[in-house]
Amino acid sequence: MDQNHTPRFPVPRSAIGRTVLAFILLLPMLTGCGDSEKDDGTNVPVAPVEDMYSNGLDALKAKRYSSAEDQFAAVQQNYPYASWAVSAQLMQGYTQYLRNHYTDAIGTLDRFIQLHPAHHDAAYAYYLRALSYYEQIADIQRDQHGTEQALNALRDVVNRFPESPYARDAKLKIDLCVDHLAGKEMEVGRWYERQHLYQAAVGRFQKVVNDYQTTNHVAEALHRLTEIYLALGLKDEARKTAAVLGHNYPGSEWYSDSYANLVGERVTTSADELPQPPERGFMSRAWHSIF
Repeated sequence: MDQNHTPRFPVPRSAIGRTVLAFILLLPMLTGCGDSEKDDGTNVPVAPVEDMYSNGLDALKAKRYSSAEDQFAAVQQNYPYASWAVSAQLMQGYTQYLRNHYTDAIGTLDRFIQLHPAHHDAAYAYYLRALSYYEQIADIQRDQHGTEQALNALRDVVNRFPESPYARDAKLKIDLCVDHLAGKEMEVGRWYERQHLYQAAVGRFQKVVNDYQTTNHVAEALHRLTEIYLALGLKDEARKTAAVLGHNYPGSEWYSDSYANLVGERVTTSADELPQPPERGFMSRAWHSIF
């Protein structure tokens, strides 16, 4: 994925505003937490919590991400019971995301979610966690475990916070993840077909047809199945699969190629000879009405 991607919904301004208000209300309670200890046992004053947090925000705006992360970590270390520490943890996760330190970001955000499940910015934490998985999606030549993790994390956002501003973007990315997984199945299926491992190839292409019906890979999967059935001499299965392809994608190049193959193998001389599903509709209805 694009390593320079930034989240569509960056840190909500309302969260920062609420944090400032919380600090004003809690300021009298924050005294007595500002000392750290040297190696020789003497106490060294540390900056006030509001200065640390403000310095972190300033560094973040200036894109000095390493410094920002250090400041937010220092808030949590020196003032663990201050309300600032909660916001600092979320901001630390955001900073780690911006640094492309996705594994660190996921760990930080997991801790935030575990410690503060009812926090007013929990939706954002779930969304940022999902983005950290999403940015690690590998190309279809590689293992797709990361894609499945991203898909589950994005679905978490939609299911838990359907009315949040992050749900819409999560839904779009879910579609991309599903398409990516279907693309992987097609890649493997084509390789099996080239190696004449037809049974394994059929399993991959049928998975695309059955499990990834909303993707743009289904037409090719049906075409590949028709090819394999013809290669195996299963003419009836080839005719039925081509019928589903023509019923759902009548103008596609994949149907044209499949029809040409059927004619070439003298399986049919006319599209009218192909078995017709009962009605134009959803792919599964057409597929299961024939098979």
